[in-house]
Amino acid sequence: MNISKRIQSVPPSTIMELLTFAAKAKNQGKKVYHLNIGQPDIITPEGFLKAIREYKGEVLEYALSEGLPELIEAIRKYYTNYNLDFKNDEILITNGGSEALLFTMLTICDEGDNVLVPEPFYSNYFNFSKSVGVNINPITTLAENGFHLPGKEEIVSKINDKTKAILFSNPGNPTGVVYTKEELEMVADIAVEHNLWIIADEVYREFVYEGEYVSIGTLDKVKDRVIIVDSVSKRYSACGARIGSLASKNKPFMEGILKLCQARLSVPTLEQLGAIELYKTDNSYLKEVNEEYRQRRDVLYNELIKVPGVICKKPSGAFYIVAKLPVKDADHFTKWLLSDFDINGETVMPCPAEGFYQTPGLGVDEIRLAYVLNTKDLSKAATILKEGLETYLKLNK
Repeated sequence: MNISKRIQSVPPSTIMELLTFAAKAKNQGKKVYHLNIGQPDIITPEGFLKAIREYKGEVLEYALSEGLPELIEAIRKYYTNYNLDFKNDEILITNGGSEALLFTMLTICDEGDNVLVPEPFYSNYFNFSKSVGVNINPITTLAENGFHLPGKEEIVSKINDKTKAILFSNPGNPTGVVYTKEELEMVADIAVEHNLWIIADEVYREFVYEGEYVSIGTLDKVKDRVIIVDSVSKRYSACGARIGSLASKNKPFMEGILKLCQARLSVPTLEQLGAIELYKTDNSYLKEVNEEYRQRRDVLYNELIKVPGVICKKPSGAFYIVAKLPVKDADHFTKWLLSDFDINGETVMPCPAEGFYQTPGLGVDEIRLAYVLNTKDLSKAATILKEGLETYLKLNK
């Protein structure tokens, strides 16, 4: 009995081996500060849990395949705050942003097609694409310029007759980059000139700390080809809710997505009821969360740049930092932190960044850090990381 070549092409999680190192460290009595995963510790708004606790139905029924109308309306209203004008039939509810991305690739690509993605990129983009026979053409961005996009000519050089879309997250995971309006205009022009879809993963929209945030969905020239992927996971610290959405003004696309939504029947009813309340959350919650992450970013960044040889521009969004380290192998450094280093029984776990690249050899000397711990713990973790890196460099001269 054999399994498909398709699933064989999907790589296993690169973090699993490191989690074994972390578990061993904990078994030895060490405290491990996890900076390796984007799981916020921010309190989920009470309205979500209250809605689930107070559910009065006697039967927990399927929701409509397209999602609860009240949730769709709540999202539509939310988008007006960002000058995004969608009608209710231009929004569909999905099982997290992950299903939204997978359904999008199934709908716009055939097997053997490809999409352009700035690298480093959210590693599951690769897994989603490979699982449906779609390739990624990476557009390499650099730590030295804060992972902003290269020029138009370089991006266009990646396009071929199998290219169907440009996919990017804005603000970026794993880099924290926030693209300028000029960059988005360039992407829009390329998409129009080469007849490409634009898949805009905007789940970190609220986490912008400097400059202006612009959604590419507000650019008139590409409104018929923009697909916005969204989620409550990070915005409202509700990762376990698994409520996402897709928004697009392209009717044939939305009709195609709806077929997939109908095939998987529905998104969980209770979580949708909770998500309706999330979108009613007072804006003061998001402002407070934004300020909290800004402080966390500064704590981590200010320690990181004290080490000579570290290359890292201060990110403007999301809650991640990718830093180029003066080491040969960030994976080896991470394992060393877990197995051979601690300060008073405490150590830290970053995420090696090689898994966020597709181009061989890139990211081997970089780490991604998620500043998702409270400021007190993050300050400790930042100090441990700095001193650990300094010690590691002395041992490996």
